[in-house]
Amino acid sequence: MAQNSNQDINYFAPQFDEIENYIKQRDKINPKVSKVDVAWHLDHSLKTINSVYKALENSNPDQFKPNFSLSRFFIYAWGDFPRGFAKAPKYVLPPDNVTLKSLQAQLEEAKGNLKKLENLDARTHFKHPYFNFINKKQSKRFIKIHTRHHLRIVRDILKE
Repeated sequence: MAQNSNQDINYFAPQFDEIENYIKQRDKINPKVSKVDVAWHLDHSLKTINSVYKALENSNPDQFKPNFSLSRFFIYAWGDFPRGFAKAPKYVLPPDNVTLKSLQAQLEEAKGNLKKLENLDARTHFKHPYFNFINKKQSKRFIKIHTRHHLRIVRDILKE
């Protein structure tokens, strides 16, 4: 199983590297792109990764029932979210002041969680506010798309 854990962390490694590189620019803001600063997007992305992992870990695989979601189908096929469309649940919203220490701690937690992800049952799941119940494989895709979405916003904020 250790090989699978390495596959997961390698799957997300470029995004983790990018997050880590942007932490030092966390206070940058560009109101033409986003109402919030870089730190908000990084914190939200990391909170989402860690929350999804915890939900998967705490789920009962025997209770998973496959389901179809048209919005999930289109978003997964497109590979991105439209900007300004969805509203994040409160539990993944960043605090008013996102600290360097908090971002670094959440990044390390996310790396650790994704190393453990592959060891979870394939039927572990969580309830997404727009996509209904998604299993482990679908959750990995969601994390990838969601993080990519926020990293694109960060890149646009930082463009001169």
